[in-house]
Amino acid sequence: MHTPQDDAVAAADFIEVYDDALDAQQCAWLVERFSASSDTVPGRIGGGVLPDLKDSRDLTITGRDAWRDAEAMLNAAVFKGLIAYLRRYPHTLIAPLMLEVPGDDGARHRLTAERLAAMDDAALAPIVQTVLRPGAINLQRYTADRGGYPYWHCELYPRDAHGETLHRHLLWTMYLNDGFEVGETEFLYQRRRIAPRTGSLLIAPAAFTHTHRGNRPKGGDKFIATSWILFQRAETLFGAS
Repeated sequence: MHTPQDDAVAAADFIEVYDDALDAQQCAWLVERFSASSDTVPGRIGGGVLPDLKDSRDLTITGRDAWRDAEAMLNAAVFKGLIAYLRRYPHTLIAPLMLEVPGDDGARHRLTAERLAAMDDAALAPIVQTVLRPGAINLQRYTADRGGYPYWHCELYPRDAHGETLHRHLLWTMYLNDGFEVGETEFLYQRRRIAPRTGSLLIAPAAFTHTHRGNRPKGGDKFIATSWILFQRAETLFGAS
């Protein structure tokens, strides 16, 4: 039998935007700190520094003691968005792994979409943290009328012996300002452009299905924070072999 849920699934493009994930003051604080930093470097892609493909100034704040407060603030906002994303698309969490959770009867039960929906955030959060982990956060500045990431790309690719880039499950972007024109995140196959809005959070799959690019801003610089949500490594999930 056809249901409204069938229509919702058919219409889904798995690109979600959460407005006001950060407030304007928090975004301005990040932009100000980033702009004052002497540690920014030319933006890199998987192949290195290639400004014809990506032209930006970047600062990876993860691993820097002075930026721990900013990293914690961003990760908290993203985790809240992730919980909302998993409620919209529960199989993001439960399709890759056959998870079990304890039931009221004391027995363990397969985690289904219905069981996930019945959980409150306090119950769901530790399950999410068992399976997924935050990636390194990068702050980026794209200079008006020049900067951008016009190369069509995805976030999932083989890069290193540890396979860290292959653990990327979702991508996220936090838009820190909107005082410019164009500069959207454009998704190729979904034919969708996400216009930056101060404090909004974009979450989408990391694989080739969501090939995307960052269009050049016009009339003003564009500031974002960006990273990934990764699977825990196999030795964490299953123990050492």
